[in-house]
Amino acid sequence: MNRDWLEKDFYATLGLSQSASAEEIKKAYRRLAQKHHPDANPGDAAAEEKFKEISEAYATLSNPEQRKEYDQVRRMAASGGYQGFGGMGGPGFGGAGGQRVRVEDLEDLLGGFGDIGDLFGGVRGRAGARSGPVRGADINTTLTIDFDEAAHGVTTEVTVEGAAPCSRCGGTGAEPGTRITTCPTCSGRGVVAQNQGFFSFSQPCPQCQGSGRLIETPCSKCGGSGVESRRRRLKVKVPAGVKDGATLRLRGKGGPGMNGGPRGDVLVKVHVTPSRTFGRKGNDLTLTVPISYSEASLGTKLAVPTLNGEVKLKIPSGTQSGKTFRVKGQGIKPSQGKSGDLLVTVQVAVPQKLSKEEKKLLEELAEHQNGELRSHLGG
Repeated sequence: MNRDWLEKDFYATLGLSQSASAEEIKKAYRRLAQKHHPDANPGDAAAEEKFKEISEAYATLSNPEQRKEYDQVRRMAASGGYQGFGGMGGPGFGGAGGQRVRVEDLEDLLGGFGDIGDLFGGVRGRAGARSGPVRGADINTTLTIDFDEAAHGVTTEVTVEGAAPCSRCGGTGAEPGTRITTCPTCSGRGVVAQNQGFFSFSQPCPQCQGSGRLIETPCSKCGGSGVESRRRRLKVKVPAGVKDGATLRLRGKGGPGMNGGPRGDVLVKVHVTPSRTFGRKGNDLTLTVPISYSEASLGTKLAVPTLNGEVKLKIPSGTQSGKTFRVKGQGIKPSQGKSGDLLVTVQVAVPQKLSKEEKKLLEELAEHQNGELRSHLGG
C-alpha cells in the first residue's frame, strides 16, 4: 500500500459501491479503460490522467489481499484513526481533540498484513506497489455480409484503424539492435521509498517514470512508446448461422497493453442484409408461397427453394390459405447447435383480372357450389 490509500476512493473512481463483486470491478474497469485509454484519446492529458487513476484503482481492488488491506485502512481513516497523520490535520495520532492512536495499536489493528513499514510502502514494501500490467483497449468495427454468407459461414476481412504495436520495434519502444536495461534506481520495481519521519512511502521512480526499465535508444518510429497508429486488415472467420447484430471477438488483436499487459481484442459487430426470399426465426427459415384456388382445392406438388436448391412439397386437397408446412432440416445449420427447419406458408392468390373464359368457368362453378359456406351465420 502507499499513502494514496488514505486519500483516494478507488470505488468512486470506478463508479462502484464497496460491496461490488470481482466481476463488477472487472467490467467497470474495462468500460472506463476503453473510454479513457491514451490510444483512444491522443494528446488528451486529462484522459491520460483519468486512465492512470482507473488503472491504479483496478490494480488495488482486483487483488483480493490488497483490497482487504485497502478497506481496512479506509475504515480506520473514516473513524478518525489516521487524521492528523503526516500533516493531514485533525484529531488522531496525538492531534488535538481526538483519540490518540499509537503506532503499536495500529499494528495490532492491521495484524497479518506485515509490519508497519511494509504497510505504508516502505523499503520492504511489495514490488506490486507500482502500476501493474494494464490490458490494451478493445477496438470496435463492423462487418456487413449477405444472408447466404450468414447462413453458411464465410471467411473474410475487416479493416481496423488505431493503436497497434510499433512495426519497427515490435512494441518494445527501443530502436532495433539497442539495449533495454533494468532501472538501477528502483531495481526494476518502478517505485522508490520516500522517508517521512518514522514512516516510508512509495512513489514512482523518477529515473524510469515507474516503468522499471531504461531504453538506451528510443525507437525512431514510435519515439519509445512502442505504439503507432495504423490501418490493418484482419481475417475474420464468420461461423455458419451467425445472427444480425452478433459480435465476434478477435482475441489479442486490439490495442497494445501497458507495462507488459496483454493486448485488447477487436470486436466485430455483424450486420446481415435481409434475404429477398427467406425470413428467419431463430434457426428456422420462413417462406411464403402463393398458390391458385384450384391448387388449394385439388392439391398439388410445389417446387420450393431452400438454401441448398429446391425440394418438392406436397399440398393436399382442401388446403386453406395461411396454412404452414414444415420441411425438416432445411433451415439454418449453425456451426454449433440444432439445425432449423423451413416453414412454408401458402397463400391463395385471388386474380385481379379474369379472361372471358376464366370468368365463365367460375360462374359455372358458382352455380354448382352449395350454400353451406356461411350457414353458421344464421338468418
